[in-house]
Amino acid sequence: MLKTEELQINIGPQHPSTHGVFRMLVTVDGETIIDLVPVFGYLHRNHEQIAEQNTYLQNMPYTDRLDYFNSMANNHAYALAVEKLAGIEVPERAEYIRVLMVELTRILNHAGALGFLINDMGMWQTQLAFGMREREKILDLFESVAGARLMCNYFRFGGVVRDLPPDFIPRLKELITVMPAFVDELERLLRDNEILLQRSEGIGILPRELALAYSVTGPVLRGSGVPYDVRKAEPYSIYDRFDFDVPVGTVGDVYDRFLVRIEEMRQSKRILEQIIEQLPDAGGGHINPKARQNVRPPVGDAYARVESPKGELGFYLVSDGSTKPYRYKVRAPSFINLTPLGDMCRGYKVADVVVILGSIDIVMGEVDR
Repeated sequence: MLKTEELQINIGPQHPSTHGVFRMLVTVDGETIIDLVPVFGYLHRNHEQIAEQNTYLQNMPYTDRLDYFNSMANNHAYALAVEKLAGIEVPERAEYIRVLMVELTRILNHAGALGFLINDMGMWQTQLAFGMREREKILDLFESVAGARLMCNYFRFGGVVRDLPPDFIPRLKELITVMPAFVDELERLLRDNEILLQRSEGIGILPRELALAYSVTGPVLRGSGVPYDVRKAEPYSIYDRFDFDVPVGTVGDVYDRFLVRIEEMRQSKRILEQIIEQLPDAGGGHINPKARQNVRPPVGDAYARVESPKGELGFYLVSDGSTKPYRYKVRAPSFINLTPLGDMCRGYKVADVVVILGSIDIVMGEVDR
């Protein structure tokens, strides 16, 4: 009988499928994964330490650089933390605009993530092109209101930088009118695709109990059958005004995480339709109260969290009464969701590792900070 010998190999840190500068120390027996240790830190740039030297407002553009796919969601979480710490209220119209931007961000993220996942499987790049096409439409909307496409720096304490331009809502209506066709087409092309099923069904299973033990959140947790969403569990902003569902999987494999993200795009569209119907007219309070930007919160601490496209994103701030945070800490979903990677890969093949990692959907700017 042929006997193989265990071997340790490195995947990364420079590897096209690690989604950034990230190393996996893998122990293999032939092609089978015996153990996997994720190695972080190659992209560490002292985000939290720098934030403690800046004023509260100066930190807003730094949050863009965390999950740089989802700068609007990063802005939202940080703004909520500062507003909670300083006791700042947000006008209704600004609240609606904020949620609008974050739900567009969720669609943008999932469209790109699914395209990259299919690419990681070695399939055609058509789906990636489809995802990038929809992403560009949303980035056009972001550019029209924020002046930037990627690093938006759009939120402010007590509101947002500026109101929506006159043509924004008509363009948004046009976008969400054609969006169901994109989501349906994506699902129709992939749901029963033989290659996708072989590469995802029963691969990278994260059982419900293990997902809870590792404190993973977002589509990774919901793919394991846990219907946990911060927007429902602890509604923030105005999410309690919207009717939407929390999609979940049953097995916790790559296929379930794929299906959850497909359905989440549909739910974000439902929220956007409700926002358009409920959006208050301009004039119900200035959406950017400039007097509140140079904040000096009272001594104390605050934690605020949001359901970012990748999971629970939280900011913990401690104030000593000055214009700079005494302590600034980020609870990054990409980092937390990576921790069970070893358990998710053990027993599978080397070729499966890239697919399992892709199904988690990480950004290294958020992992290392």
